[in-house]
Amino acid sequence: MTGMVTNMIKGIIFDLDGVLVSTDELHYQAWKKLAMDLGIMGFTKEDNARQKGVSRMDSLEIVLEKGNKRYSDEEKLTFADQKNNFYIELLQRLTDDAVLAGVKETLIMLRKKGLLIGIGSVSKNTPLILEKTGLKSYIDQISCGLDISKSKPDPEVFLVAAKKLGLLPVQCLVIEDSKAGIIAAKAANMRSLGVGPEYEQLGADYKYKNLQCEIDWDSILNS
Repeated sequence: MTGMVTNMIKGIIFDLDGVLVSTDELHYQAWKKLAMDLGIMGFTKEDNARQKGVSRMDSLEIVLEKGNKRYSDEEKLTFADQKNNFYIELLQRLTDDAVLAGVKETLIMLRKKGLLIGIGSVSKNTPLILEKTGLKSYIDQISCGLDISKSKPDPEVFLVAAKKLGLLPVQCLVIEDSKAGIIAAKAANMRSLGVGPEYEQLGADYKYKNLQCEIDWDSILNS
């Protein structure tokens, strides 16, 4: 009996981009500007889609593979910083309009149920995004790129979130929109809920198109 209680979901760990907010277009604009500055003209939204859920340096490689030059690790770090600076400039104009439908209502409802709310995002800009969109007050703990050394699909970001929430991994449910994120959740021994355009293909334990759907929370939380 004790084991059953211990394993009940007590915390929800949300990915940020694509789950709570939409900054996809801003990322695309920032990467495209960097690509053009490097003389790479063929960077497309399809290339940008491949960057979902992966680290900044891995995302940079997707940009650079469109060109025909080789760069040193030092140069690559400079390029990654340039992109981030472009992105931060764009983030200054971010408002609560970027919050996806159903998000605030979901966060309020989950808190009323007594659940702890965490963020598990590889983005180092997570605190700024939460502040700009007005979501910061709904969140108990943040685990982001500032706290980790390994990106998804490594489970580190979710394990750090669980530790900050004071919970065991088995007491956490991860909500993700990327395959890398779902793999990370499973590696962390956490249950997962997949959302977003590819929700049916992510391999999550539970699947809903978005947080606006009529999600059977009682069934998920008590499973």
